[in-house]
Amino acid sequence: MVIFIKTLQVILALSVLIIIHEFGHFLWARAFGIRVEKFYLFFDLGGKALARWHWGGTEFGIGWLPFGGYCKIAGMIDESLDLEQMKQEPQPWEFRTKPAWQRLLVMAGGVINNFIFAILTYIAIMAIWGESYIENRGNQIYVDELAYEMGFRTGDEILRFDDYVPENFGMLQADLARRGVHKATVLRGTDTLDIYIDQARIGDVLSDPMMFDLAVPFVIDSVMANGLNAQADLLRGDRIVAFDGRSVRYVQDSRALLAEYRSQEIDASVVRGADTLGLPVRVDSTGRIGVYMQMPGVKTRHYNLLEAIPAGWREAGASIGGYLDDLRLLARPSTGAYKSVGSFIAIGQVFPDTWDWFRFLNILALLSIMLGVMNLLPIPGLDGGHILFTLYEIVSGRKPGQKFLVVAQLIGMVLIFALMFLAFGNDIARLIH
Repeated sequence: MVIFIKTLQVILALSVLIIIHEFGHFLWARAFGIRVEKFYLFFDLGGKALARWHWGGTEFGIGWLPFGGYCKIAGMIDESLDLEQMKQEPQPWEFRTKPAWQRLLVMAGGVINNFIFAILTYIAIMAIWGESYIENRGNQIYVDELAYEMGFRTGDEILRFDDYVPENFGMLQADLARRGVHKATVLRGTDTLDIYIDQARIGDVLSDPMMFDLAVPFVIDSVMANGLNAQADLLRGDRIVAFDGRSVRYVQDSRALLAEYRSQEIDASVVRGADTLGLPVRVDSTGRIGVYMQMPGVKTRHYNLLEAIPAGWREAGASIGGYLDDLRLLARPSTGAYKSVGSFIAIGQVFPDTWDWFRFLNILALLSIMLGVMNLLPIPGLDGGHILFTLYEIVSGRKPGQKFLVVAQLIGMVLIFALMFLAFGNDIARLIH
């Protein structure tokens, strides 16, 4: 069921983003009287499609190969490499006969749509749910293997990355990678320690799904009314420190332990005020005892619709800046950041196990920004390559030749396929590992 929900979210998210992106090209082309021959979600390789229909002189369809989509614009050298059309006499309704500024807007239409969609999505999120995050100050980390190897320990409170004081706990891992941190200062017990960061591990930091989890003390907030322990003597504020004599410092420590006692009754050591009590608790068949934990304080700011507009803009701007930082890391092979590049398999791992509109829309907005930024890269075959050539034409007054554009398109497609192979290779390597 989890795999089905994740797959559904990935397909829906990618379909929405592809349609929004290609619709940007479509709208600007039609606005300037340019004929759009085909508009496809996914690729109809070999001319085969799951569905197709015609409207307004354009063939719309859903291809069978789920690796993106395309908008085939008449008189343009694109991924279709339709050279026969380019040999014919130019027509007034073709892309190649239009002024450079119009062609520039057609090419930028997809990216513009991606950014507009992300901004509107963030505005909606701010208006409906507001802005929430867990404060870093006063909270401790629960480390995985990578964090442990780098010198962090469960229970550390991160005070500073170099001279930067993190505020948002959820951004600790991103801050560590993007800011080129050389030294992390942590509070461990009563001692303040410096941990020196090996920059060669930044690629591992980017590809690690959860380097810093929030260390949650096993402090009870409430007991499930219909749970196994509804009649147990567990109270709000009780802190469980051991099960069957085995120490439990944080909730994460209890998961594997309780799994060993499925469908059994065990003794829990509970700290209540100045006393430590021994109380019997029952464990269900899934390894849970039916209690809710007290979570560290979450800062939430609510916005009305007018306030949500600038807040959404700020969030979109911060996301664009963060993703540009990630790309700068990818451009430095010494960081090993290329190991973090992933395909739709990696995207699927980001989505939650259960349907959650708040998280889905946040991920959708971020993916829209990633798609927009990636398409702005000046690589032939991407929108950024076409935009670069058009800007060159506007500045120099000379239009690149058709042979040059064909060769550039082929080179760009090779680079794009190489990036796809890298992404799939990384995902497969992570799955095997």
